Amino acid sequence: MSVFTGWRAALRIAGRDAMRAKGRSALVVAMIAVPVLGVTALDVTFRSMTQTTAEKLTSQMGSADALFADQQMGPLEQMPDGEMFQQTDPDAPVSQPPPPVDVTTTFPKGSRAISIQSVPASVTTEYGIANTDIYEFRTSDGMARGKTDLVRGSYPHGTGEMAATELFLEETGLSVGSTTTVRNYGAKFKITGVIEQPNDLKSRALFADPGAVIAPWKAKADHDKKVLPPNTTPKEWLVKGPDGVGVTWPDVMKANKSGVLVTSRQVALDPPPDSEVPLLKKTERPNWGSSGDWSPALLTVVSMAVLEIVLLAGPAFAVGARRSRRQLGLLGTCGGDRRHVRAVVLGGGLVLGGVGAVTGVVLGVGLTVAFRPMLENWAGHRFGSLVMPPTELLLIAAIGLVTGLLAAFAPAVVASRQSILESLTGRRGVRRSSRVLPVVGACVLALGCAAAVYGATSGDETLVAGGSVVAELGMLGCIPVVVGLLGRLGRRLPLSPRMALRDAARNRGRTAPAVAAVMAAVAGSVAIATYMSSKVAEYEYEYTPSLAQGTIAVMSNGDGSAERLPLARAAVERNMTVSGGHADFKRVWAGSDCNVYYEEENGCGTLQLVKPTGEGHTCPLKGKGAQELAARLSADEHKEQMNTPACLGEHMLSHAFPTGEDQILVADANMLSTYVKLDDPAAADALAAGTPVLLNPAYAKDGEITLSAVHKYNDRDKENRKQHPGKARTTTDRLKVYVAPAKYAATPGVRLVLPQKTADRLGLHTQPAGSVYAVSQPPSNAEQQRIDGALEQAGGGFWLQTDSGPGQDENTLLLVLTLFAGVVTLGAAAITTGLAKADAEADLTTLSAIGAPPGVRRTLTGFQCLVVALTGVVLGTITGLVPAVALRLVDLREALAAMRADPMESAYTPIVLPWSTLAVLVVGVPLLAGALAAAITRSRQALARRAG
Repeated sequence: MSVFTGWRAALRIAGRDAMRAKGRSALVVAMIAVPVLGVTALDVTFRSMTQTTAEKLTSQMGSADALFADQQMGPLEQMPDGEMFQQTDPDAPVSQPPPPVDVTTTFPKGSRAISIQSVPASVTTEYGIANTDIYEFRTSDGMARGKTDLVRGSYPHGTGEMAATELFLEETGLSVGSTTTVRNYGAKFKITGVIEQPNDLKSRALFADPGAVIAPWKAKADHDKKVLPPNTTPKEWLVKGPDGVGVTWPDVMKANKSGVLVTSRQVALDPPPDSEVPLLKKTERPNWGSSGDWSPALLTVVSMAVLEIVLLAGPAFAVGARRSRRQLGLLGTCGGDRRHVRAVVLGGGLVLGGVGAVTGVVLGVGLTVAFRPMLENWAGHRFGSLVMPPTELLLIAAIGLVTGLLAAFAPAVVASRQSILESLTGRRGVRRSSRVLPVVGACVLALGCAAAVYGATSGDETLVAGGSVVAELGMLGCIPVVVGLLGRLGRRLPLSPRMALRDAARNRGRTAPAVAAVMAAVAGSVAIATYMSSKVAEYEYEYTPSLAQGTIAVMSNGDGSAERLPLARAAVERNMTVSGGHADFKRVWAGSDCNVYYEEENGCGTLQLVKPTGEGHTCPLKGKGAQELAARLSADEHKEQMNTPACLGEHMLSHAFPTGEDQILVADANMLSTYVKLDDPAAADALAAGTPVLLNPAYAKDGEITLSAVHKYNDRDKENRKQHPGKARTTTDRLKVYVAPAKYAATPGVRLVLPQKTADRLGLHTQPAGSVYAVSQPPSNAEQQRIDGALEQAGGGFWLQTDSGPGQDENTLLLVLTLFAGVVTLGAAAITTGLAKADAEADLTTLSAIGAPPGVRRTLTGFQCLVVALTGVVLGTITGLVPAVALRLVDLREALAAMRADPMESAYTPIVLPWSTLAVLVVGVPLLAGALAAAITRSRQALARRAG
């Protein structure tokens, strides 16, 4: 019999066996198809998401031939693609910016062009007002296709119409047919349609025809001094060159002489020789990187997918081989040798691997097509086209096919070594577990941990990653011993858990790979989740809030709007739920009564809180000897030192309040209770009696502070000159203060609360500046728009200051990681439980025959599933902590080096465990797996005649 004839027979036998055991076959196909599906979807999505040069040009200039833009830098030279340019003579001295260029004079003769220009504006919404960008761009022109596309409605035409992006309409509550007003100069516009920018799906913008917004706005500003002129961007031009010619490289260089940068489609797609590019004679061609950077990541993903398949599908093939051992024994009686037995088992891997690979590729492409809109919204831009590279898809399918063969390889070898007598009688024989593998695994585990620790102490992240992988491989070698020890734990347990533990220990070939698969998935998820949780804690520590938690503030810009503060307060209270009270505050300064926001430094005088020197007052991490001290401190000691009153505010300051670096406000006791959260009657009484309240005790000495005031007077401030004649002078006052406890030194934006009567006694100037409110949560987008609109109705000159805290975008990724690990755990546990049921069918039948209660079958299945899931997640959690802790040690090493260079830099590098993720994985998922397995298992089974 030839090789091909033997394999043809083996494949025919394997195919028939797969059709007879449809459940087990479907299980293997699914295990192979799901990872193939994921890699296929990832590949097609990545290739489709990566724009070609032609697609990038279309998103940049629509269907035009070129994009012209004045760079306002004089004559220049550029690369053919327009991504790099510089002045023709970069060393020439520049006395003043060159005058604007009439870009239209640089177009090729016979060209047609449309302009693009944007302006930031404030517009009315359904809720109030919002800030956005308005583009003057004739979106109805054919040259705009690809840069902007109409989604619904109609293009704007004339001076009274606009189009909007979808996201702008969603956030503002407007729709097609609504009217919005450009508040900057009072013009009203009707929204006629929804415009999409394929390259920026998250844009929040309005579109109008050229001349509809900017020109009348300028005209209104010229006639009405109360209207500020528009702050426009420089114009860009989309140019359609002469028919059949386009915009050539000579046209580009001609425009460059006038200081105009040109991105030409024809030149970018068919660049000129390097000898014709003047800029290349002065500099090298830039290397912006390539799309090949993703190959290592994809290789890692594919490798992990193959490992998971082999670990999960291998036991399925082993169980299949044992279920077919009588058939394989008959093959031996008919003259077949070990090669033929191996071929039959490997044929099963080839058949099921091929079906799984084809199914995965087809489903991967189909799901990518089905979820294309969602993927595009996630990426923020449209696919240029759906790219399905046949070579890569064939390679992915081949990987799935080879993975099926790899999963069947070990069961094939084991089946071929069985004697014909054992196969025909159904006896498994007695095999001792290898004593070498656990020893090697323990040594490899120790070696990997040592390498990871060494990499952490030396700052080598590559060594950390390599050591972590080696440690995980070592743990894989130890799993059979761990599974074997499980059988000894059930001696005093009830029947079902005792049988489950002993079954797992007795069938290590089935249990260990499933535990390893769970461990591998959980280890990666725990490692990333732990590292991310630690980084989030670090960000939260380093974050400097602009306001105290649970508060918002309405601020006046000081240009006469202070008189309208009662109206502004009413606007906030009417449009947002205020959970607590409110407190009014005033800014305070010394010198002339001028606008402190726009004058030169110290032009209106300053008010300074002088910090005493000495221990308890001077921050040890600032000044002489700071670096030596920083070199001796650990990260925790540095954090403790930075949180002392002497160091608080020395590194990063909050400027939410109009107080500058000295953070002095004029307010009453309401500020203490509403904002500072200092509910102390003694502090309130002190303010009422004219005694300032100091929140940072480091600025007080013997219960007193030193207040230094530099008085300067402006020539325009004649009234103040009459009250305070003479030259600028400095006064220093010693004031008795109420010193608050040290914990209030961290209050954002406020260091000293000064009573009004004290400010009057010292001859200081005060002006109402705003109010703070206690709220249960920050304002929503709609509430913000309502408040902004109400503040403008109150006369303008106000803004709402909020602080939403550090970003929490990482929570989404943590959720995805938890779900991924949970799904793999449930799948592996379910697969192992199903194989255990198939493998132990005779034992279950015997139990029923001797009178075991019906519930034993159900509880046994549940505990079998629980054992695999719980063992895998516990080992995975332990293994995943190794790289996470090692990487944080690398971060700690770098942070300590930065702290020694700058003692005020934070070296706080915590290691924070993601307890919610661990609770779900270690407790929730195993219990859910066991409960589901028990729920779907039938309690009773019909007795069947035992074959043989």
